[in-house]
Amino acid sequence: MTTHRDPESGWMRQPEAEENGSVLPASCTAVPAAEDVPAPPASPAQQGARDSHLLLDYDGSVLPFLGGLGTFQRRLVLLTWIPALFLAFSQFSDFFMLDQPDKWCKTNSSPPLRKSPLHLGNDSTPAPEVMLLLPPPQLPTTPSPGMAFSSHTNDSCLCHEWNYQIHAGLVQNVVSKWDLVCDSSWKVHIAKFSLVVGLIFGYLITGCIADWIGRRLVLLFSVIFNLIFGLSVALSVNVTMFSTLRFFEGFCLAGIFLCLYALRIELCPPGHRFMITMVASFIGMAGQFLLPGLAALCRDWQILQAVIICPFILMLPYWYIFPESLRWLMATMQFDTSKKQILQTIHRNRVNTESDVKGVMPELERELGRRPKKVCIVKVVGTRNLWRNILVLCVNSLTGYGIHHCFAKSLMDPEVNMNIMHNFYANYFAMAGITLASCLAMCPVVGFLGRRGGLLLFMILTALASLLQLGLLNLIGKYTQRPETGMSETVKNKFSVIFSIIGMFSSHAVGSLSVFFCAEITPTVIRGGGLGLVLASAGFGMLTAPIMELHNQKGYFLHHIIFACCTLICIICILLLPESKHQSLPENIPHGEHYTRQPLLPHKKGEQPLLLTNSELKDYSGLHDSAATGDGVSENTTVNGIKST
Repeated sequence: MTTHRDPESGWMRQPEAEENGSVLPASCTAVPAAEDVPAPPASPAQQGARDSHLLLDYDGSVLPFLGGLGTFQRRLVLLTWIPALFLAFSQFSDFFMLDQPDKWCKTNSSPPLRKSPLHLGNDSTPAPEVMLLLPPPQLPTTPSPGMAFSSHTNDSCLCHEWNYQIHAGLVQNVVSKWDLVCDSSWKVHIAKFSLVVGLIFGYLITGCIADWIGRRLVLLFSVIFNLIFGLSVALSVNVTMFSTLRFFEGFCLAGIFLCLYALRIELCPPGHRFMITMVASFIGMAGQFLLPGLAALCRDWQILQAVIICPFILMLPYWYIFPESLRWLMATMQFDTSKKQILQTIHRNRVNTESDVKGVMPELERELGRRPKKVCIVKVVGTRNLWRNILVLCVNSLTGYGIHHCFAKSLMDPEVNMNIMHNFYANYFAMAGITLASCLAMCPVVGFLGRRGGLLLFMILTALASLLQLGLLNLIGKYTQRPETGMSETVKNKFSVIFSIIGMFSSHAVGSLSVFFCAEITPTVIRGGGLGLVLASAGFGMLTAPIMELHNQKGYFLHHIIFACCTLICIICILLLPESKHQSLPENIPHGEHYTRQPLLPHKKGEQPLLLTNSELKDYSGLHDSAATGDGVSENTTVNGIKST
């Protein structure tokens, strides 16, 4: 048997002879297949390579045989949703534990008469979360001479003992416990910086490890070490110990988030992937909304840290409940373990084995002797399309998270007279509300326009908001200096608020879709590494916020201009991406190479492409399907060369 024919669409595919992880040469030609021409005798190795393609067609063959999204798979998806709440608690806790309080010397018994308007804007601005990503840390800036903490301590920090007034619902936090003010305020920068750096390293390292030893094992070790380091943070004796342990806590949180994200994607059929991912995001936002109440109940930062870490104990039984990703086992040709898991899933879903029309189990029996083939993310370097797609998404996530701080900074600008935004809780819930609105808007937009169209739309909105804020507001500012124009500073402030809200709304969607898009177009054998690269790029975008804060916002305008230019570059690069809506997930690197660029608007039925014929497009993208009758393509076969479901 040299070819496989889909009984519904008639789509035929010739299995490649290369090993898993290799790239098909573009010069290979398709072998004509005809029913009246006998196939030449094949060696056992060639026959095994051909048979494995039915097993690698997970969405089209294996998943329907298992009952689709059956009862067992639904329970597993639910288990990936629950930890999203715990992750949100940990990832947003910096806003409460490291909030910069108002202070006054103990020699003065009265609290400060007025609070600094800049303080709450910088320290309490929650940034967007990309599927529960840690928001960018907002660091305290150097107070200007006009910021008076009290009449006795306005011009110096000579006081030896302070009283603090914390705005974040706690009686004591890290800053007040170790007096991280004045000459010691830089230690707050390091404490906030350490968790983000830990996340970046965690995404890069745990993603590669998950592709090598599996998602389940990485998830278990990440949970265990997160409990150890997280509880140790609550027992810190100084800020150095606190910052060091927070780095390792961030490292472990990255492993938990990445493994759950990959497992969630790999469990779902094509039609359910986006909505199941968005449900996890909504659960994470619920944690963001509940965290202020939890902090008010705990009152002390050490109790809060222990309370948000202890729920991870509930994930320890996952080792017995949660199986390894069957899709990853099949993609890496670990067929012995796959057979046991398939039989277990069939039993729990109560699927009749006689429904195996395509013969998945017989072919699995013939492939039991195959050696596992595991691939590292570095294999992407030798590809022609896949590396470009991942690079484009990395730049998109970097830009989305980097420019988000620019919009947040503009919204909290003290020159914009919005007193309500200088309140900690109003600020916190306003930012969370913008994030929620962004996620709600993503659902219909992505459902109607697809992944690429939705990402392009939100990136265009981000670019417009950024350019208008940079250009139009400066123009309005010039006219406000001329009384005859009738322009007032209030008009400028209103426009600034509107553009900032639109920019934060769209930039959050850009970051979220970039991560999800990467999970869909990256092959299963390197999905962990690909996700790690995009999530780490988002982390680097977050780090632009503390860089600006450390320099007391010097160079902020140039920072905004650079990211505004990046949005224009990203708009062009998004057009190079494929569309993965309703497409099967690629399982190995040759399958990932099949995802190539298509027109943004699909061709009408009977309309001929303007530049390339279907056969030329197949040859360019490295597709080597067996020759179909004529030059046409089946209606169920997309321009990607991937059969739609």
